[in-house]
Amino acid sequence: MKKLLLVLSVLLLTSCLGMPDKVKPVNNFELNKYLGKWYEIARLDHSFERGLSNVSASYSLNKDGSVKVLNKGFLSASNEWQEAEGKAYFVDSTDEGYLKVSFFGPFYGSYVVFELDHEGYQYAFVSGPNNDYLWLLARTSKVPPAIVDKFISMSQSRGFNTNEVIWVEHDQ
Repeated sequence: MKKLLLVLSVLLLTSCLGMPDKVKPVNNFELNKYLGKWYEIARLDHSFERGLSNVSASYSLNKDGSVKVLNKGFLSASNEWQEAEGKAYFVDSTDEGYLKVSFFGPFYGSYVVFELDHEGYQYAFVSGPNNDYLWLLARTSKVPPAIVDKFISMSQSRGFNTNEVIWVEHDQ
């Protein structure tokens, strides 16, 4: 757990607010619909998530209006669950899918929702500050092939290396 928090902290120290050139946050974003549990379906590899399966992110409101972020994943190498808790705030407008997230002090990284199922909030495509950070999140641990195809297509067109995408195992 300490290693995960340390790595997340280092990541955020070297991260910045911003987004890849071809990425634009969604408009008409509704936080209340976004809150709750999301399963990580796919991601680009990073040391802070390396080896994790059964990864999920839960979002809830804090009393101060910020968003509580609780990331959880299972590390089979040590047979244990790992968690990281952070806070998120909107960068610009509250109806734009562009937030800043911190897992350590005053250091923030970008969280950019660039595609979203606006009707049911069942899937989201998320970027970080550059093309090294990419996630496909969903409300269920499996998504239809059409969503996977859309994720790959939209991500490639925005400059992400989709050949490096890791498909997250969910067996617990």
